[in-house]
Amino acid sequence: MIQLHDKHFVPFISAQEIDFAIATMASQVEADFADEIPVFVGVLNGAFMVVSDFMKHYKKPCEVSFIKLASYEGTSPTNEVKQLIGLNQDLTGRTVIIIEDIVDTGNTVLELKELFKKQNVKHFKIATLFFKPEAYKKEVKIDYIGIRIPNKFIVGFGLDYNGLGRNLPEVYQLK
Repeated sequence: MIQLHDKHFVPFISAQEIDFAIATMASQVEADFADEIPVFVGVLNGAFMVVSDFMKHYKKPCEVSFIKLASYEGTSPTNEVKQLIGLNQDLTGRTVIIIEDIVDTGNTVLELKELFKKQNVKHFKIATLFFKPEAYKKEVKIDYIGIRIPNKFIVGFGLDYNGLGRNLPEVYQLK
């Protein structure tokens, strides 16, 4: 068990399980877009570790960029998504694959879909390491899912609780 601020967390998903899930997603994307050079867009802050490991497993030519959005306060998702850092490249006619650390309510996914619709991309896909099907209420399809998890708060592997826990190589669940 670990403590971050005032909360206790118990081990939930091992580093090996995370690596296997990311490797599987990378090979699925590779197979689907073998003849293209996709642009992977990581959603900061949480997805930095997922993007890094995804890139290690993706063997074909690709580009990577980042966007920074915020949708959480403490352990609760908000209904508002704030864009803190945006993209600065032309993506017209390109294949864009969003790499998320976690998809729960889907508010961020919906915001991203609207944002990239304006960019006139060829393909818009969503890949997420963690997916909470019980919490997801949007119509946007999640194309690549690493691990389905229950609707509980988690930290580690890029995910934080009020700034702490992002550096953990495995994932912990709120006790």
